[in-house]
Amino acid sequence: MRNLLEQIQSRLDDLNKAERKVAEVILHDPQQATRFSIAALAQAAAVSEPTVNRFCRSFGANGYPELKMQLAQSLASGAAYVSRAVSADDGPEAYTRKIFGSTIASLDSACQSLDPQHVSRAVDLLIQARQIHFFGLGASASVALDAQHKFFRFNLAVSAHSDVLMQRMIASVAHTGDLFVIISYTGRTRELVEVARLARENGASVLGLTAAGSPLAKASTLSLDIPLPEDTDIYMPMTSRIIQLTVLDVLATGVTLRRGVDFQPHLRKIKESLSASRYPADEEPL
Repeated sequence: MRNLLEQIQSRLDDLNKAERKVAEVILHDPQQATRFSIAALAQAAAVSEPTVNRFCRSFGANGYPELKMQLAQSLASGAAYVSRAVSADDGPEAYTRKIFGSTIASLDSACQSLDPQHVSRAVDLLIQARQIHFFGLGASASVALDAQHKFFRFNLAVSAHSDVLMQRMIASVAHTGDLFVIISYTGRTRELVEVARLARENGASVLGLTAAGSPLAKASTLSLDIPLPEDTDIYMPMTSRIIQLTVLDVLATGVTLRRGVDFQPHLRKIKESLSASRYPADEEPL
């Protein structure tokens, strides 16, 4: 199946004059197009916003945010272990720029697709939890560990696990008040879906950070949908991992703000405990 950029290029001559202007702006600089708002794209193409919307619908998208997501997928789903936008003869400057560009585009698409109400509900689950378990496998395991480093600061019982057997044992003795945050890019990993179901059967809540409509999303109490800008069945996870980490930063910030100013001394105490482990900024080690 051809990606969006290939579809636009192949249909260029079939578009009407106004829609062709939109197509030409996108094809001229796809990376820039992923950063445009609908108003900015309309201005760059010298057309109206309704024209941009008609262009999006002609390529199967409900609106420009969805088209940008498809465009990001076209840019970020590329050559083995890197982005498809990277060519075999690219030098360090070119592939560095392309990978940063595709990551920025994917983050922008994820930001637009993330439902603020779901974020608020996720923060509620985190604050109300008696203890929190972060689960991930493969590339998501390091994301789960990063989450543990962030959330233990909130004076909660927090753990991170990447071993399937340990995950199953913890889920089997779960109780009401426990929260399992299960991180999976595809949401199709059988073991994680089974763990989510087991935890819920025992009264725990499950927050999924995963693909919309996936088996894990359906098994979760609440799911924060992570867009799919790359094919991790074939390629090494890159932008997906950055999106997961950023979503966790959003949740950690939400918890901090919800706790209010009275909680700031606790966070400051943890930060100050690290001072003795560091050389002063103006002192060189011996």
